[in-house]
Amino acid sequence: MNKHIEVSMLVEIYGKLLTKKQYEVLNDYYNKDLSLSEIAENYNISRQGVRDLIKKGESKLFGYEEKLNIMKKTQINEQTIQLILAQISKIREDSSDKKVEKILNEVQKELNVIA
Repeated sequence: MNKHIEVSMLVEIYGKLLTKKQYEVLNDYYNKDLSLSEIAENYNISRQGVRDLIKKGESKLFGYEEKLNIMKKTQINEQTIQLILAQISKIREDSSDKKVEKILNEVQKELNVIA
């Protein structure tokens, strides 16, 4: 997975566990796509200061994910749901039973809600 996307997702999951400044800087950099210079200007700090905040924040985020695995579990759950939905479609194609189709529709609705 692209590091930029990965860190962006980690900011969404664990961002509130960072200091307010780390969260804001990482959010600006990864989610709002601001440059180091723009962020430095917004917070009246040096570009190096911004870089340090980003590196420390990234380190914390990867540490949280290593311990808690929320992003990994979420990705696995999403893949599993997609697999189940594909299997439901196959069963629906092969079945002409209206009861089975109704049940499959209900299951598919529930899976779409959590997907």
